[in-house]
Amino acid sequence: MATTLITGGTVVSATGRTEADVLIDGETIAAVLAPGSHLLGTDLAASVDTVIDATGKYVIPGGIDAHTHMQLPFGGTEASDTFETGTRAAAWGGTTSIVDFAVQRYGERVQDGLAAWHEKAAGNCAIDYGFHQIIGGVDADALAAMPGLVDEGITSFKLFMAYPGVFYSDDAQVLKAMQVSRDTGMLTMMHAENGPVIDVLAAQLVEEGKTDPYFHGIARAWQMEEEATHRAIMIANLTGAPLYVVHVSAKQAVEQLAAARDRGQNVYGETCPQYLYLSLEEQLGASSDEWGAFEGAKWVCSTPLRSRAEGHQDHMWQALRTNDLQMVSTDHCPFCMKDQKELGRGDFRAIPNGIGSIEHRMDLMYQGVVTGRISLERWVELTSTTPARMFGMYGRKGVIQPGADGDIVVYDPNGHTSIGLGKTHHMNMDHSAWEGFEIDGHVDTVLSRGKVIVDDGAYLGAKGDGRFIKRGLSQYLV
Repeated sequence: MATTLITGGTVVSATGRTEADVLIDGETIAAVLAPGSHLLGTDLAASVDTVIDATGKYVIPGGIDAHTHMQLPFGGTEASDTFETGTRAAAWGGTTSIVDFAVQRYGERVQDGLAAWHEKAAGNCAIDYGFHQIIGGVDADALAAMPGLVDEGITSFKLFMAYPGVFYSDDAQVLKAMQVSRDTGMLTMMHAENGPVIDVLAAQLVEEGKTDPYFHGIARAWQMEEEATHRAIMIANLTGAPLYVVHVSAKQAVEQLAAARDRGQNVYGETCPQYLYLSLEEQLGASSDEWGAFEGAKWVCSTPLRSRAEGHQDHMWQALRTNDLQMVSTDHCPFCMKDQKELGRGDFRAIPNGIGSIEHRMDLMYQGVVTGRISLERWVELTSTTPARMFGMYGRKGVIQPGADGDIVVYDPNGHTSIGLGKTHHMNMDHSAWEGFEIDGHVDTVLSRGKVIVDDGAYLGAKGDGRFIKRGLSQYLV
């Protein structure tokens, strides 16, 4: 097996940093050594197949994006990134594992939905991948099938309190699914918005002629995120199920999570880069010669962007520092403007919901280190270590230690990354939601299971490099 030595760098973990060399034997980490160490009297640098000089750079565990939607059917179209293009873009950005969502809808079998996602991903991914299971039709057949997912390495499932007629579960269905969660140890993931009320608000806005993309966020008011988050917490409390709330964007929803955690409840939450950096104000002001006010469709996602004047973005950063939120994922669900987002011209309700960020998450979060929002160690914890622990991969993923997969990123704090089309952009999209963002750092080298897949501005990986991750139960709960 090929051997690789990463020398001269600062190895950063969730708990600290140290000057160390990392030896990779085949696909796994063999040793973490003092700089310049000899192993059994052997000069390692002279004996390995490849030496990577990381002098002056950070050596971190590969990023894990635990919330992505490749090829997701939505709003009469399909997310523009395939498993091939999306995972390749992830690799460019220092993400070496994803957890995507297999989909079961009303009237479909859970097993068939999972099989369809395996078929989409197998042999196409550039990096390792796992699945959560969307349960979009909570019925007797689905409830009976859910425990069998654990044996398949699918140890988390997602419910929706939004999108009536598509994925929506009412409170009784949520209760029944959470009872399965309690009995199996599976982690319940929740899209927490009051969908029926939002649909009424959206219809009223359209009737008033308020159809521009900005009104998507007005219809999906923060009160409806706080209310649904509280309701999910209460049903989880009643059943004894663990709860993980996805894409938290409203500071009031964070307060609900924090209060539940203070009571000792197993409740967790993630946010996404768009809720840290972008806002309704910028969406309202967006306009271009080509798209006019519809330019704001680039930032239509659910949960929506929130008002900067109300302090939501600052509160998200605070919650990441205080651990009231535990992770940053992307909810990567990209759609092109032409032929996809423009389906909603004249009616924001028809705009496919989603932003493409998988390539930029590690950089955007590192900029939070530069600006003093989070520490270097917290950066690693939020983007790699906690996702591994939360979703049953830690030890193999999310850490640089002997026996772990050789998923490693060499990150240059003295480098620079300009985000935008024609700059850093490998996602299958005709625009960038992050156009013009400048990052004081750069992903230099990316290894996936010991193989260099990105190095010095070149992609060296291949379709099919990624393997399915059969996950265990959440290590936050067991």
